[in-house]
Amino acid sequence: MKICETVMATTMAELRARRDHARDADLVELRLDSLAPAELDVARAVAGRRCPVVATCRPTWEGGQFAGAEEDRLRVLKEAVTCGAEYVDVEWRADWRRVASAALDASAPPGSGKIVLSYHDFEGVPADLADRVRAMRATGAPMIKVAVTATRLRDCLRLRDAMGTGDAHIAIAMGAAGRLTRVLPHFRSRWTYAGSVAAGQFSAAELRHRYRVHETTASTPVFGIAGAPLAHSASPAMHNSAFAASRIDAVYAPFETTDADELIEVAGALGVEGLSITAPLKASLLTRCHADDDSRAIGAVNTLRREASGWAGRNFDAAAFLEPLERHGGLTPDGRARVLGAGGAARAAAGALATRGMDPVVSARRYSSAAALAQALGVDVAPWPPTGRWDLIVNATPVGTWPHAGETPIDPAQVMSATAYDLVYNPRETRWLSLARALGAVTIGGLEMLVAQACRQFEWWTGQPADRPAFEHAALEFLDEVKGLWSVPS
Repeated sequence: MKICETVMATTMAELRARRDHARDADLVELRLDSLAPAELDVARAVAGRRCPVVATCRPTWEGGQFAGAEEDRLRVLKEAVTCGAEYVDVEWRADWRRVASAALDASAPPGSGKIVLSYHDFEGVPADLADRVRAMRATGAPMIKVAVTATRLRDCLRLRDAMGTGDAHIAIAMGAAGRLTRVLPHFRSRWTYAGSVAAGQFSAAELRHRYRVHETTASTPVFGIAGAPLAHSASPAMHNSAFAASRIDAVYAPFETTDADELIEVAGALGVEGLSITAPLKASLLTRCHADDDSRAIGAVNTLRREASGWAGRNFDAAAFLEPLERHGGLTPDGRARVLGAGGAARAAAGALATRGMDPVVSARRYSSAAALAQALGVDVAPWPPTGRWDLIVNATPVGTWPHAGETPIDPAQVMSATAYDLVYNPRETRWLSLARALGAVTIGGLEMLVAQACRQFEWWTGQPADRPAFEHAALEFLDEVKGLWSVPS
């Protein structure tokens, strides 16, 4: 699958600059409709290109910016043909044959003006999409493009099924739930779009280097992360990097959904081999897999693996949580630990500490939630805010994550500890950890748990040892890219 990077600009100079800067792309889509009317010079837009271009002049009635007369817009596209643009994107609802006829003109350069007949739906997936696709193919256009909006993960299957078995097409589901259509070969797209123009797009660099779309095929094993939201997750960066470093033919994609049954359906239809599970699916998937004792004790799974008998489930949260504590000497027999929060991360932390002989006490702003968790685990609960001095304090809440990195879950000067462990990993050192370290505490960031968790998942899926420094390096690179997004271990 090739990569087509979409570029937009109001001036011709900026459009050409962005066109020539698209180094990771195989093609560049020139959005001529973004240019100011006085800047619209098709010949200049196409001249001097370093790679093939797709000329597009999208009208406002199909999500674009061209508000002029339709006659003028079609003239722009016909000029793109005669100027040598390799592809010209024309809407199915337009009089596209007038543009196609230009490609047959003797003045058109050989190989230029291949029509991409396109259809866009920015609201959802129409019920009659398959009929529309058949009608588009019946026109005889050499390539069709269908871009619909996925409001849920299952819409990706609807798009795949509507496109049929042909491959002279581009099939894209816009939106967060549709991101997997941009990276997986299962949708048989000739190329995928990169940039920041449409919802759910990846950068060309991500598609080329992280998801390796040039290398994957329909037989490439698929893994992924499931839950919502997923834009914050470092897991795709870590696992795809690990697959590449280990020379494993596999790809790791986002499966954004809050519906466990929907996930099982889509993962089954696409032949997914393994999944990392994050909120809010950890508990709901417990009854949909063959879970091990640790998962049942915690009441949640965070990893699935396809086996002959169905999905097997594991929960590596507790082991991954304990690993950094052991490394930093934060496990004290009979020590007093305060766990902040009452969600899945708090459950894993408190439960793991109890198994290692510590005395965890759960506190949360909502006392009823903390009390329910404490009762389920057989540990103590205490009111909020916490007080006193502790051997260990664990922040299992999202407080302190980007874009609220200046916030702290508690005041470390009022509630002190020998070891401060923050499960937030973006930023790598939260303000709470920085303050606690200044007061003499040993500090542990959430990135260490995240990496430990990912390494265990990789080993369970592949049977190969994980390169921990490589996982950490990939996670740090990702955090540099997305600084400003909030995240918690997933």
